[in-house]
Amino acid sequence: MWSDPIADMLTRIRNAVRVRSREVKVPLSNVKAGIAEVLKQEGYILGYDRIEDAHQGVLRIQLKYGPLGEPVLNEIKRVSKNGCRDYRGVDDLPRVLNGMGIGVVSTSQGMLSDRQCRERGIGGELVCIVS
Repeated sequence: MWSDPIADMLTRIRNAVRVRSREVKVPLSNVKAGIAEVLKQEGYILGYDRIEDAHQGVLRIQLKYGPLGEPVLNEIKRVSKNGCRDYRGVDDLPRVLNGMGIGVVSTSQGMLSDRQCRERGIGGELVCIVS
């Protein structure tokens, strides 16, 4: 049993990028699929698949690399944790690397990037920062 399944997902992605793996598998949940969708929309991963099995299912994430094999996803860091949630208004959302990175925010409208939150004028829980 994990105390923080989202941190586990981010660690699996971080470790897979470090060893230049093409894909990584994590246990499926709607929150994790939402994070994967934001990463796909922002161009940090190639895509993801939901694989149903007898248990909860698996989320298979295809990682993205540059033409010389350099990772597109350099850093992924958990911000809001189980013991200390980090809720931000739309004006308090960080500009990661001056707009070159993203923040993944859990909102009432689902998982969104910080850019989408600014467009819609909503805040939420800052889940992680990606650069």
